[in-house]
Amino acid sequence: MLNTVLFSPKQVQELISTGDVVFIDVRDRKDFDAGHLPGAVNMPDIFTYLAETTDEGLKTLQEKFTDLLSNYGLDGKKTALIYEDALHTRYGGSCRGYWILRYLGYPTVGILDGGLMAWKQAGGAITTETTTPVRTPCPVSIHPDLMATYKDVLDALTDPDIKLLDNRDAVEWLAESSSPYGVDFAPRKGRIPGAVWIEWYDFMEVSEGQASFRSKQDILDLAASRGLKPEDDIIIYCFKGARAANTYVALSEAGFKNLRIYMGSWNEWSRNSDLPIESGIPKAAAPLLKN
Repeated sequence: MLNTVLFSPKQVQELISTGDVVFIDVRDRKDFDAGHLPGAVNMPDIFTYLAETTDEGLKTLQEKFTDLLSNYGLDGKKTALIYEDALHTRYGGSCRGYWILRYLGYPTVGILDGGLMAWKQAGGAITTETTTPVRTPCPVSIHPDLMATYKDVLDALTDPDIKLLDNRDAVEWLAESSSPYGVDFAPRKGRIPGAVWIEWYDFMEVSEGQASFRSKQDILDLAASRGLKPEDDIIIYCFKGARAANTYVALSEAGFKNLRIYMGSWNEWSRNSDLPIESGIPKAAAPLLKN
C-alpha cells in the first residue's frame, strides 16, 4: 500500500493491525468529540487555515503544520491517514490535509476513501476516547513543485503553456458571491482572468449520501471538455485550497502529473487590489454557453 492515496475501510483495518498509523480527523472539535476513529487526533486547522503565498506566508504555513504534526507524534515512520465526514461534505478537507502533508514532504500519507461515513457503513469502530500522543519531531522536506504562489499565478496569465482551473461553486465563479463563508466575506467577487471552470462536485458521484471520485475515463473526459489534458501544466484554485485539493486528488488519480495548487486561492487574490480579476460573463466559459 506504499503508493496508495485512497484507502478503503478494509485497507484501513490492515493499517491498524500494523500499529504504525496516525488518524488525523479534520472535523470541528464538537464533531470529533461526538465520535471518531480509535486513536485519532483532531486537527481542524488543516481545514480552516487561510494561507498566504508570500515568502513570509509560506514560512508561517510550514512552521505551523510542522509543529502540529510533531505534537501528534508524526515521526515520518507512521502512515498519516486523514479523514472527514465524506469526500463531499467538508469542502475537501481531507484532501487538503493530504496535500499539505505531501507539500511538507511527509513520507507516507493517505485519505480514508469515503470518510467517516464509509468507515461506519463498513462496521468500523467509533470511540469518544481521546489520545495523548508523545511529541516527536516531524521530518520536513518541502516540495515547492506542488505549490503555486500568487506570483506564479500572475505570471501564468501571460503564459499560454500554463492552464488555470477554478473549481469553486457556481455562485463564486459567476461573481455572485465572494466565498463559501458569505457573499461579502472577501473584498472582491469574480475570477482570475483566463481560468476555466469545473465545479469540484463534478469530479465525484454521490449515491445514498456517499461520494466517490468518478472513473478515470469520466474525469479525463470532463477535463478534456475544458481543454485540459494529462500532460498540461495546471494550477488549481478555489477559495482557500480545500476544494482545489479535492480536485488535485481526482486529477492525480486519473493520471495528471503536472498539478499545482494555488494555496492562497481567492481569499488571498481578492484581497490584493493590484491583482487583476474578471467579472461579468466568464470569457473562458463563452464557448460552453453557446452549446
